[in-house]
Amino acid sequence: MNVKIKRLSEHAVIPKYAKQGDSGFDLVATEDVIIYSEGTEKVPLGLAFDIPQGYELQVRPRSGITSKTKLRVQFGTVDAGYRGEVCAIVDNIGPIVMRVKKGDRIAQGVIAPVIQAIFEESDELSESERGTGGFGSTGVTV
Repeated sequence: MNVKIKRLSEHAVIPKYAKQGDSGFDLVATEDVIIYSEGTEKVPLGLAFDIPQGYELQVRPRSGITSKTKLRVQFGTVDAGYRGEVCAIVDNIGPIVMRVKKGDRIAQGVIAPVIQAIFEESDELSESERGTGGFGSTGVTV
């Protein structure tokens, strides 16, 4: 699949897959961004994408950042029709100010197919083994 990308910043890095068969590609910050304790900021990636109809770009966390810092990249969806700059939404769950530096691989992107449902209102739903049990109904192990 070919995906057109437009650089919106001289610091933007055109994504590439690190290894053959990888599902995700790194997304790189184009600016230094300060994120205060318990704060949330948008981190510019300096890129706009021309995602083909029937697909989306998912902006996802990188496991290394999540496991080694108090920064949490929020999952985001970029619809096929959007042509503006893609950003990563980043939370700081720690007690100290954190900084994302220009050039940091802050998130990863995945191009995924989109299935659109046809919603049909109904007074009855089919039976299932789980039924209406939710939020820990199958057991919680801590």
